[in-house]
Amino acid sequence: MASAGRKRRVLIIIENLPAPFDRRVWQEATTLRDSGYSVSIACPSAKGYEKKYEVIDDIPIYRYKLPTEGSGAFGYLVEYSSALFWQFVICWRVLFGPGFDVIHACNPPDNIFLIGGFFKLFFGKKFLFDHHDINPELYEAKFGRRDIFYKVMLCWERWTFKTADVSIATNESYKKIAIERGGMDPTRVFVVRSGPKLDRLKIIPPVPALKKGCKFLVGYVGVMGAQEGIDYLLRAAQYIIQVINRNDVHFGLVGGGTDLEKMKQYAIELGIEEHVTFTGRVSDKELLEMLNTADICVNPDVANEMNDKSTMNKIMEYMALGKPIVQFDLTEGRFSAQNASLYAEKNNEIDMAQKIVQLLDDEKARKQMGEIGRSRIINELEWKYEAPKLLKAYEALSLSSTF
Repeated sequence: MASAGRKRRVLIIIENLPAPFDRRVWQEATTLRDSGYSVSIACPSAKGYEKKYEVIDDIPIYRYKLPTEGSGAFGYLVEYSSALFWQFVICWRVLFGPGFDVIHACNPPDNIFLIGGFFKLFFGKKFLFDHHDINPELYEAKFGRRDIFYKVMLCWERWTFKTADVSIATNESYKKIAIERGGMDPTRVFVVRSGPKLDRLKIIPPVPALKKGCKFLVGYVGVMGAQEGIDYLLRAAQYIIQVINRNDVHFGLVGGGTDLEKMKQYAIELGIEEHVTFTGRVSDKELLEMLNTADICVNPDVANEMNDKSTMNKIMEYMALGKPIVQFDLTEGRFSAQNASLYAEKNNEIDMAQKIVQLLDDEKARKQMGEIGRSRIINELEWKYEAPKLLKAYEALSLSSTF
């Protein structure tokens, strides 16, 4: 255990999102802080989060600038290599500043084990792996192949689990991977779901202007990337607008990513640009305005091995705000939403379109499904139920006399 009079110190490393924008990580960081840990964060900078160093809510945040947001194999190689370099630099800065006893690594990618292993070997630090995405499947979803880089991802994953003293999984599917593919002792793997905090996801009055003169608004929040299925959603929108001739529906899409401009252009090609608002990355206030105005929310994540096993934060956020959902029928998506969602056939945009229209035209069903989802969050899935599980994972680390 840590010596008397000294807080246990944690350095959280994030590669792909800034803090406090990464809500899961920020909830973990503040939970640890409130439980007596000293927490520092290393993460990339981004629009709205440009400062190289700042302290927010007593948590020092060290940011590094990435040269590019990877969109191809070479782009990701450059991004990950640069990130790894700056993460090492920040580790040394924190080591001789506030210090750390644990490196808490959030993927993707899975190469942060190189840093964790180094400080574990030479300085006796602990290494905790926070498994956000199944990286080999993420690579396959982005590039559609299992080549040498896919095999590299599998090696990184295996070495990450071998290096980790404790692993956190976001659901039971991820826990199974940690045990079966990663070879981890089941007693060292802890499921900590990405439950929302209701003090952030507040129900507020709708903003009618966001409907752009339409009766209904269909809302989406999330990353604009290849595996998120925005192209499926846009084709569903085209079917609703041009085939079913429903001009009373507008679509509000919140989020940034490598495919944002591509999807804007695709909406133009489909002839539906006037019916779709792309906000890009926005503040919490603007996100909440869009989602609270939406009549239903959608999750068009492509049905593939990665998305089938992954718990999506947007589903939890929709449910927290009492919004009925339409999504493709995926294992973890169904586990999260249950009767708060309608489930379209996998990768079938026409069926998704029909499910959207079915729900828009049934106000009673929308209300019932929204209530079911919000009740599930309040009684089962809110972050307050997950925080003790995070602390239990850290208690497992404390069994070592070096912590």
